Amino acid sequence: MPCRELGSRDAWGATVPLHQLQVPDPGVLPFAMGTFDTIGPLSRAEFPHRHTFHEIVFVTGGRGAHVIDLAAWTLDPPQLGIIVPGRVHHWERVTGLDGRVILFNDDFLLNHPEDRDALRLLGDRPFLRPSPEAARAIGALLAEMDREYQAQAPGFISVLQAYLHVLLVRAGRLAATAPGPPAAGQPDPAGRAPGAGPGADTARGSDSGAAVALRFARLLAGPDGPARSVRDCAALLGVSAGRLHQAVKEATGRTPGAMLRQARVLEAKRLLAGTGLTVGQVARQTGFSDPAYFCRFFRRETGSSPGDFRRSVRGKHHDRVLVSIDPTDQPS
Repeated sequence: MPCRELGSRDAWGATVPLHQLQVPDPGVLPFAMGTFDTIGPLSRAEFPHRHTFHEIVFVTGGRGAHVIDLAAWTLDPPQLGIIVPGRVHHWERVTGLDGRVILFNDDFLLNHPEDRDALRLLGDRPFLRPSPEAARAIGALLAEMDREYQAQAPGFISVLQAYLHVLLVRAGRLAATAPGPPAAGQPDPAGRAPGAGPGADTARGSDSGAAVALRFARLLAGPDGPARSVRDCAALLGVSAGRLHQAVKEATGRTPGAMLRQARVLEAKRLLAGTGLTVGQVARQTGFSDPAYFCRFFRRETGSSPGDFRRSVRGKHHDRVLVSIDPTDQPS
């Protein structure tokens, strides 16, 4: 099984389950691909969870929905899906799910580091619906990748990295022409101004305003990002709070404080929807020492109290059957 779960197996338990990528040989770069069946039950998990790795799915059959950070994306194959690390997601009421799955972490992008930024941008449009011609091209590309992956001939890792780069470039073209904005409630994890493309930070220099803004957005997207203050982030980035404000404002049109508030709201929603943490525990994990202040903040930003939000989400999913991903621990 190429993935394993860390933390609780209960979607309403103490933590959101965290899945890591397993490979049989520590000397092999973390990468796996196959069908939903060969990858295993984690590839179609019906409980909220998040990954430490990237996942790309090419859905060629099935009905239902894929829920990413509380936004439900209706399946309408063929579709190309991109789930970036940290996003809480699950499959919902899915039948007949068919297609290919690719799993990898950032280490696999060593030959094309700009692909990291491309993935973050693609994460804002998690499900793309290619034209029939584009879908055939994607299917052919993935078939070639799978043959290379199965054969594992000399040099296969570099070939897979090149194929993955081509896939991401083509996905970026699809996203650029896809109608409509990103799903409601989905922030731009890269914090980019319109038109800022992948690799802009490396093209302009690591100390440019765009680079500082992108590094700040990466901090916020990390597991501890929402709990940090703007001043803490500035110190970690090696810049003053004033420089951080100027760089982020110029690059994104937003202030660091506004981006931090957005990250805290999103993480709070994830924890309220997918864990059994108390409101006080959610407050602490999102950077608030005072639960009462957190409640006022959450209501101001969302129009709902944390408790009301949790009850509304639980009401939508109260009838979901949650099954352990461990085949040796199935309910009797």
